[in-house]
Amino acid sequence: QVQLVESGGGLVQPGGSLRLSCAASGFTFSVYAMSWYRHIPGKEREFVASSGTLGRTNYANSVKGRFTISRDNAENTVYLQMNSLEPEDTALYYCSATQGSRRYWGQGTQVTVSS
Repeated sequence: QVQLVESGGGLVQPGGSLRLSCAASGFTFSVYAMSWYRHIPGKEREFVASSGTLGRTNYANSVKGRFTISRDNAENTVYLQMNSLEPEDTALYYCSATQGSRRYWGQGTQVTVSS
């Protein structure tokens, strides 16, 4: 059974940092591209960052230079290091695994940036 379990969310002050984790199971992690998305209430879910199977990374312009995605294929885990957080980063963050037409989603972890 495929599972993606996010953790690491919480409440942080503006300018602070959080590290999200997504633990995967039930599929061959190393052959899937892994991504982070976020959903802000009232808006469409938006792409945040991705890590391809060969390590190539992509970022949304809004997080470039502040967020870093990484993956550990031995641990079947993808991470999102978030620095210099802003109130606009407040959202439910999801990880996603993609291979061709297959896509799996986690349940999300809430990140709230507020003073």
